[in-house]
Amino acid sequence: MTPVTVLGLGPMGRALAAAFAAAGHPTTVWNRTPGKAAGLDVAVAGTAAAAIAASPLVVVCVRDHAAARSVLDVGVPAGRTLVDFTGGSPAQARAMAAWAGERGVDHLDGVVVATPEAVGGPGAVLFYSGPGGVYEAHRSTLAALGGNATYLGEDPGRAAAFDASLQDLFWTAMSGVVHMFALAGAEGIGAVEVAGHAKAVLGFFPDLVDQVAGQVAAGSFPGADATIGSVAGVLDTILGTVRAHGLDNGVLTAVRAEVGRAVEAGYGAEGFGRLAAPRS
Repeated sequence: MTPVTVLGLGPMGRALAAAFAAAGHPTTVWNRTPGKAAGLDVAVAGTAAAAIAASPLVVVCVRDHAAARSVLDVGVPAGRTLVDFTGGSPAQARAMAAWAGERGVDHLDGVVVATPEAVGGPGAVLFYSGPGGVYEAHRSTLAALGGNATYLGEDPGRAAAFDASLQDLFWTAMSGVVHMFALAGAEGIGAVEVAGHAKAVLGFFPDLVDQVAGQVAAGSFPGADATIGSVAGVLDTILGTVRAHGLDNGVLTAVRAEVGRAVEAGYGAEGFGRLAAPRS
């Protein structure tokens, strides 16, 4: 079994350490604040340098990349492999990969698309990007973290880019959910009353995602079902109601502005998916 070091024992770091240990990998941990390893079947290092020295595979999962760099600046010996689960932007992942490369350290960027409780189980979704050979060399060890891992390619920023894209979808959608409840409430509609209907509407979304993905890939955006121009009218009606109640309209106003720019650019007769495509 491959020895593993985990730097950072926040909720996710602790879950990573627990999963490695449960799979039988000798696991060493370090955390800036002592005492966070209680209950884990791990060795606790007194310093970050000692923890790094203990294992060929070093996993870092701390608050942000500034914190990661401050921890790793104690020195990561050449030949180690660093797997960074800190999270952040694609640019930050690429910068960390460059930092590691300058020191002769192999680097993989990792993203956990799961709660800490799911780590180590079959439902944990993980993304990795970086050198393919490095990923393959440690694939069996990383399998301890969950059964649903995807290697996304050599670009070290690609895992973070996938994560950012999916987080974009999630939080934009969640904004719509809470705004729906606010608007419904302003019109005297209870949250429970509208929730079932909302789920029925969302039931169409998987097919719509596939449909728009196909349109973007083909570069063709037929407006047979609904045109961008017609969407503009729908948004105007919704915004009128939202504003009448004094509710926040920032997101909807931004969407309406985007639609307006597309109409002005001559795309009013095309489908809504056109907004995902570059515009000449």
